[in-house]
Amino acid sequence: MPGARASIGDVARVAGVSPTTVSRVSMGFDNVKPATRRKVLDAMAELGYSPNHAARALRYGSFGTIGVIAHRLARTGESRQVEAVVEAAREAGYTVTLVDVDSPQSDEVDQAVQRLTQQSIDGLVIIRAETATPATLALPPGLPVVVSDSRFVGSHPAVGADQVGGARAAVEHLLALGHVTVHHLAGPVDSVPALLRVQGWREALEAAGRPVPEPWTGDWTAGSGYDAGELAGGDGVTAVFCANDEMAAGLVRALHERGRQVPGEVSVVGFDDIPLAGYLWPPLTTVRQDFGRIGAELIELLLRQVREHASSDARIVVPAPLVVRASTAPPPDAAPAP
Repeated sequence: MPGARASIGDVARVAGVSPTTVSRVSMGFDNVKPATRRKVLDAMAELGYSPNHAARALRYGSFGTIGVIAHRLARTGESRQVEAVVEAAREAGYTVTLVDVDSPQSDEVDQAVQRLTQQSIDGLVIIRAETATPATLALPPGLPVVVSDSRFVGSHPAVGADQVGGARAAVEHLLALGHVTVHHLAGPVDSVPALLRVQGWREALEAAGRPVPEPWTGDWTAGSGYDAGELAGGDGVTAVFCANDEMAAGLVRALHERGRQVPGEVSVVGFDDIPLAGYLWPPLTTVRQDFGRIGAELIELLLRQVREHASSDARIVVPAPLVVRASTAPPPDAAPAP
């Protein structure tokens, strides 16, 4: 009896299990043996059965699905944050429907929201809205939302790493080593995290009364870091804070090819602490973003709204500590310690 009208009882009979087991599989629960789950899924495919999400919502008050909007998943930060959100949602018994927008313009984000809300979601995670603001972002009334974007604090629950504090820590570390100033390889000008890291870099230099060089701009890729090597290889540059680890990796290679030693002549600091950072040569000093915790906090804030049927304006700032490795050292002309 294959067809769209197959029922949960039909699937149970074909799979040789109870309707309750079929229900657990359809809702993504983990308390089903893998072999049993496989039999149920095969029976669903054979019969053309599709779970009735509306009926589930009536019975359990939940669709069991969370929508996620991300921008440029090819970027390391975004992809790792999405991975963390998906993992946290899975552990809470929810599946994820993901939309990756090409542009951070508010109208594209609005269209993504509409697509997701038409697919029966319990709540929405916006990884980064970039140029959208609380005033321009159109969200359905009553839809639980959390955002990994500090500009939405006070409008929606927000979770994010301490971008400004992490950048400050990187600059203060380099100044403490004896560098007169710190140059900055920034991320794209349309990126909120990049702008926050510029802010932290600038504030640390100004607070120390040091010169603030004009920042260079990259595009988050190792290639743009490599291209910046032509600038960083000049006289007077002894320390560079890069807005992410990939640009730092490209910069280190370019400096090596120009005969400038890292850290003997130029110290380099990154941001993110990607898994590769500790295995570069030299191992990269960097600012660590705890993507796992950010994802877990986003899901926790969202599900609190879903379960309590109440809005929230909570804000969680996850610390971004400096991880010191071998890519930083005193400048070549620093006086020896007494």
